[in-house]
Amino acid sequence: MRIYLLLMAIAAAVTYLATPLARVLARRTHAVTPVRARDVHTTPVPRLGGVAMLAGMAATLVIASRMPFLEPVFSGADESLPWSILGAATLVCVLGVADDIWDLDWLTKMVGQILAAGFMAWQGVQLVQFPVFGLTIGSSRLSLVVTILVVVTAINAVNFVDGLDGLAAGVIAIGGTAFFAYTYILTTQTQTEYSNIATVVMACVVGACLGFLPHNFHPARIFMGDSGAMFLGLTMAAASILVTGQINPGTVEVSIGVPAILLILLPLAVLVLPLLDMGLAVVRRVLAGKSPFHPDRMHLHHRLLDFGHSHRRAVLIMYVWTAVIAFGAVSFAVLPVTAAVVVCAAGVAVAVLATLWLPRKRIGALTR
Repeated sequence: MRIYLLLMAIAAAVTYLATPLARVLARRTHAVTPVRARDVHTTPVPRLGGVAMLAGMAATLVIASRMPFLEPVFSGADESLPWSILGAATLVCVLGVADDIWDLDWLTKMVGQILAAGFMAWQGVQLVQFPVFGLTIGSSRLSLVVTILVVVTAINAVNFVDGLDGLAAGVIAIGGTAFFAYTYILTTQTQTEYSNIATVVMACVVGACLGFLPHNFHPARIFMGDSGAMFLGLTMAAASILVTGQINPGTVEVSIGVPAILLILLPLAVLVLPLLDMGLAVVRRVLAGKSPFHPDRMHLHHRLLDFGHSHRRAVLIMYVWTAVIAFGAVSFAVLPVTAAVVVCAAGVAVAVLATLWLPRKRIGALTR
């Protein structure tokens, strides 16, 4: 565990130090988010935070590859997988940088996302089986298509939820920590390298988010932009695919007694708020006769603001819900079912109270 925590700290430190440089780069390239009707910030803010997070992950992977403890991750038949993920992450980050600077249309971004996801799948990071009754995907072509669909969905889900200072980075840091803990359990108690690779990737992602958050929490001095949202979505999807689609579920059940269905539910739990927000937005916009990519001010975080919560409080409430869902799912892997249900119920109660409770002074301000 200490090695993985060290990697997380390295990713956090590099990202933290690289973020001011990304901010300077954003200003010089005019990658600045203007004040729009749907936004909650009141002054233009530089973006390109994803460049710093990519730097954090790249530096950490290079250092990890030199550690004897992690030699199995960077050698053997699967040695190319970490670099494939980094390569695909670089592709989507570059695409995001172009969008942050020139504001690309949605079709161009979609094509770029598909190409990055296809590259990663071509290099071996793809869904080949579902961990339920040993089901496998019927053909390599179908495996490629399903993998691309999963990756592109995750990329856009994170992009949709990136609407308040520190929201996307914090949600991924919290959900990613839960997923990191779960992949570490698999790493230590199963005979497979896939979970080990996923643990390294998640250490990099969580560290990058933690290093970026001090610059991004309200009031933000820099936004992650599409470069960061796409980077986080792709890397989260990659780690999920390594665990969900390539580990033998029979090994997991025998070794640690975890139901195979958890391998599917946990990645969904980690991204449940971004996926829910994206799903509601797509349905809402289609029913209104608009494009699914047409921006509006009706996301979950906007509704919390309209309910009366402050900017920071709305973000913290989203953090609480993410923690309850993600760590609640992990609890079923480490606790008896009854205890896990109690923990989840208590967490949901706390999250509901946090969502519905408003300070009296806030209620008074809203009613005036």
